[in-house]
Amino acid sequence: MPQKTKHTPMMEQYFKIKENYPDAFLFYRLGDFYEMFYDDAIKASQILELTLTSRNRNADDPIPMCGIPHHAAQGYLDTLIEKGYKVALCEQVEDPKTAKGMVKREVVQLVTPGTVMASKGIDAKENNYLTAIVSTEGSSPYGFAYADLTTGELKTTVLPDQESVLNEASSLQTREVIVGNSLPEELKHKLTQRLNVVFSEQFETLENAELSYLTQDLTDVLMAEVVNKLLAYLLGTQKRSLSHLQQARIYEPKHFLKMDHYSKFNLELAQSIRTGKKQGTLLWLLDETKTAMGGRLLKQWLDRPLIQEHQIKERQNMVESLIQAFFERVDLQEALTNVYDLERLAGRIAFGSVNGRDLIQLKSSLEQVPQIEQLLTGINQGEWQELLGGLDPVTDVVSLINTAIHEDSPLTITEGSVIKTGYNEQLDVYREAMTNGKQWIASLEAKEREETGIKTLKIGFNRVFGYYIEVTKGQLANVPEGRYERKQTLANAERYITPELKETERLILEAEEKSKDLEYQLFIEVRETIKAAIGRIQKLAHAVATVDVLQSFATVSEKYQYVRPNMVAGSHKLLLKEGRHPVVEKVMGHQEYIPNSVMMDEDTSILLITGPNMSGKSTYMRQLALTVIMAQMGCFVPAESADMPIFDQIFTRIGASDDLISGQSTFMVEMMEANEALRHATPNSLILFDEIGRGTATYDGMALAEAIIHYIHDKVKAKTLFSTHYHELTDLDKTLEGLVNCHVGAVEKDGEVVFLHKMLEGPADKSYGIHVAKLAGLPGDLLDHASTILEVLESGNPAVKVVPKEIEVEQAPVVKQPEVVEEVSQLSLFNDVSPELEALVAEVKGLNMLEMTPMAALNTLYELQKKLN
Repeated sequence: MPQKTKHTPMMEQYFKIKENYPDAFLFYRLGDFYEMFYDDAIKASQILELTLTSRNRNADDPIPMCGIPHHAAQGYLDTLIEKGYKVALCEQVEDPKTAKGMVKREVVQLVTPGTVMASKGIDAKENNYLTAIVSTEGSSPYGFAYADLTTGELKTTVLPDQESVLNEASSLQTREVIVGNSLPEELKHKLTQRLNVVFSEQFETLENAELSYLTQDLTDVLMAEVVNKLLAYLLGTQKRSLSHLQQARIYEPKHFLKMDHYSKFNLELAQSIRTGKKQGTLLWLLDETKTAMGGRLLKQWLDRPLIQEHQIKERQNMVESLIQAFFERVDLQEALTNVYDLERLAGRIAFGSVNGRDLIQLKSSLEQVPQIEQLLTGINQGEWQELLGGLDPVTDVVSLINTAIHEDSPLTITEGSVIKTGYNEQLDVYREAMTNGKQWIASLEAKEREETGIKTLKIGFNRVFGYYIEVTKGQLANVPEGRYERKQTLANAERYITPELKETERLILEAEEKSKDLEYQLFIEVRETIKAAIGRIQKLAHAVATVDVLQSFATVSEKYQYVRPNMVAGSHKLLLKEGRHPVVEKVMGHQEYIPNSVMMDEDTSILLITGPNMSGKSTYMRQLALTVIMAQMGCFVPAESADMPIFDQIFTRIGASDDLISGQSTFMVEMMEANEALRHATPNSLILFDEIGRGTATYDGMALAEAIIHYIHDKVKAKTLFSTHYHELTDLDKTLEGLVNCHVGAVEKDGEVVFLHKMLEGPADKSYGIHVAKLAGLPGDLLDHASTILEVLESGNPAVKVVPKEIEVEQAPVVKQPEVVEEVSQLSLFNDVSPELEALVAEVKGLNMLEMTPMAALNTLYELQKKLN
């Protein structure tokens, strides 16, 4: 950066402010524009497509510069924030008319991806979370806290390891992470890879008595530290009241159904794997909410389904009561449609960014509460009692807004027309003066026309010249001498002023200015009065959001004919009769979808699923997982009947994916996900393994698959759906009591295969892989060749060479050789073996595979291969 001594006082001021915000664009206020200089200007001109100019362009070292109009700044700011940048808003903090020397300027707010209050980039039904993470000397455990500045939500916990931190941050889809001194670089690297977050450093802790109550219940040192850092960062960047922040709530991930990031991704809970959008997900199916805060709460429930039986049944009871009260539910939906985003309105009130229209929205929302309360009271049989207690209509705020705020308030609060007539006596006096003055001017215009005979004479106004009498050029001869004072000459007219008009103008403009100032002060007083009720509004918002989510469950359950599942904690019986995949069914239609049952009694732990590709094995597995999630959210489920245990965790390995960024192949990802399940699953967990072992050589994969099945059966004992193409594994039902074979049916007729998409008992008789290849459109010659090879392999004579017909025709005549009888059986590896090989054989024989984890088996296999080589 250039030497400061070479620059003007204004640039000196700019440099001093910029030093404190090196990682942010500095929007430096100059008159009606925000200006940027040097690197900020060069970079912003490219990102925002602005014209890059220069200051002191005739100097030897001109300063790169670009600017944006103050009134249009929000759009440009949104663009920068969406791209992951920070913006420091630097305003004039004193009146230029009274300032001596340079006008004082300060950064009044640092806007970052995690602290946006209003942006086109924030979906109404999405939270915008800011996360803070701290650790003790760079190791686990980790203090973890997050807040949504727009709603005031603030929560904290302690997480045991890096993977837990990654899973929580991924669930929140956090955009910005605050870090302290000792966060490991490895963890920061993983967060960047997975979420592309913005990191912000905050080394100081909170020293603010106003917000100390937010942490008063935190006895854990790590929790207190991480929340203090989060609050310190918010205060330091926002530089204003944050009274809408709620007291920090402690939560434990283990108190909810646990699903890691990969499981949520594979199951497409909130984001489609193909499009990255909401459509085609479970959230898309369940979202019949009518309010923005209901939509956000639904997503939170989806992220954290319940594991406590009584909580699940409380929600089920309320959903059932809404299903049975159809007409009340329709009226309830209509009332909810008229409720605006109470959480974010409360946030803007505390933040000081609320306007008159926002307060009218708040009032009209609060006016819906008595009707909502009345409708729920009418259907309440005891299940709604607690929630009804949170439906406070906040009538004092409704009354205040009704009395004070104009229904047609403008967007700005500094230009008047916000406060109602009759609310303040002095304001009414000013308005009377303005009204009378304008009436006097209208009377004066009529009087002057009559006295002068100039019918086109008019009295006008503009901000530069004030009020004036305008006479066209053709009528200038009729202007009375001595009465009018010339003020301005136009091409086709002259403008005049009189002493009476000038005095009336003074009175009117003075009344207008004082009226606007007084209105602004009155509005601030109203806002501050409402601010005292923010806690009540937030409590109401949560109650209304809960009602909204429950009516959404009822609407979806009735629409798609879902049933109430019988949930029993501690049970190991899973009986899902004629279940359906809820999302696929919505897309296909109820009549076309073929339902399937999942029947696992107390003694069955593993369903081994075989059958052809494209037959629906993966859909069947996802169907069960989504049904479990819906049930533990409190929603009804797609089935004829359902008796279900309450699961503590869901682990999935469905679909093939590489993690190329971190250098991990499909098979490595597969093994890592399998390892996660095998190490952490309990008998109360649900495991879904689709084609484990297919990412490596056949015998390796089969060996691992069989070892994993044994491990789950003997040690983990979790309910498991395990699909495979290794038909050899179907014999395991003879030795594993808790394993049951089932398969997806298919019928072959005239060489064509028809998939029944129906789950049947027992193992599949074949894989139909060549038929699937035919459906995919592979060349017919290739398919014929593959069929011939398959026949040879199935005959048990793999030594026979099968050559495609086209090549066979073009080959030269074969010279007949002496007949050699090929040995079909495998040649022995152990004829004339060396001592080293004998030792290796002994080592292999000494291995206890049943006691080894899959990863240990894989590592051992790798070491043996190295020795053989």
